[in-house]
Amino acid sequence: MTVMNGERPVLDWLAQQRGAMLALLEALVNTDSNSYDKPGVDAVGAHICDFLSQAGITPDVTPDERFGDAIGATVGDGSNRAVLLMGHRDTVFPTGEVARRPFRVEGPRAYGPGVADMKAGLVMNCFVLAAMKQSAGAPAVTALFTGDEEIGSPFSRAIIEKYARAARVVFNAEPGRPGGAVVTGRKGGVFMRFHITGRAAHSGANIEQGISAIGELAHKTLALHALTDIPKGITLNVGIVSGGQTVNTVAPSAYGEVDLRFITPADRDAMMAKVEAIMAKSYVPGTHTKLEISGEFLPLVETDAGKQLYQHYAACTRALGHEVSAVFTGGCADSGFAAATGVPTICGVGPVGGRAHSPEEFMEIETMVPRAQALALAIMRLARSV
Repeated sequence: MTVMNGERPVLDWLAQQRGAMLALLEALVNTDSNSYDKPGVDAVGAHICDFLSQAGITPDVTPDERFGDAIGATVGDGSNRAVLLMGHRDTVFPTGEVARRPFRVEGPRAYGPGVADMKAGLVMNCFVLAAMKQSAGAPAVTALFTGDEEIGSPFSRAIIEKYARAARVVFNAEPGRPGGAVVTGRKGGVFMRFHITGRAAHSGANIEQGISAIGELAHKTLALHALTDIPKGITLNVGIVSGGQTVNTVAPSAYGEVDLRFITPADRDAMMAKVEAIMAKSYVPGTHTKLEISGEFLPLVETDAGKQLYQHYAACTRALGHEVSAVFTGGCADSGFAAATGVPTICGVGPVGGRAHSPEEFMEIETMVPRAQALALAIMRLARSV
């Protein structure tokens, strides 16, 4: 399939934006935006709003007191439901990380906090939206920039679902995988905290009067880990533990955090029932446990409609001379919330990167323009193919 004349102006304009894309990426990366750093997340949003305004696009801001505001923007012909582009502005890195290791370019790669996950995807969505703004007869396209994905989108989930219900299809600009793959399926996740109460006692003089919360935590940790079922894609991990008072005191309290991953909603419900049973049981008599869910992601379940959208995207990528493949990943993302509304959704269409959430996180610079062009072409051809 060749590129048509009506599509060429958009693709050619994007081909000229490499330097501008890198400049915006540098500004975003060099702005700290931990999920709990609302001023930082909103500062990234201000850069995006400035770009959109300069492109003649009016942003629509939904404010929140605790987390980063949600920013939406729409361009194009509103006679059809919009294509939704998604991305999050927050990162896992603490405030001050930028001062320690700011944005830099080394050879073919860019580095810095959140450079791939997912500030490069935000830049791509900005420029695709600007390209569609300039294109006569372009379909309606909406971009949504949220600010709390890394902690399960406690504020943004309802907004994502609202935008997704109004959309024709969703492209989430999480980083593309090495080799150019996009993500067509993701696990869901539940993040939990549990607090155990025991009873303190002197560990030498009257240990028998104590009730060890740490002992209970150890039993619960083993029981939780035993629920892992690798063939079914179910994993449980107690990743954080703490407890106790002093070395010579029977621990009166203990604390743990659990990560549950699953593929289907049915598996989620079955595993949560088992987790709750473990929490309700006192392995050490006299202990009491309180469980709370601190965050949750829905799975991106692979559907026929989602596969059709992927095939459409892949055909557009091939039309530009690039190959693409589909992968399933155990990581969670906002794409699960969108897909759960019933709208066809694919993820990982952003520029290619790797080592997310680490000091070695990188983005392949030469994928920025091609991934933007592939997304733009897929949008322009949606009316004929999906």
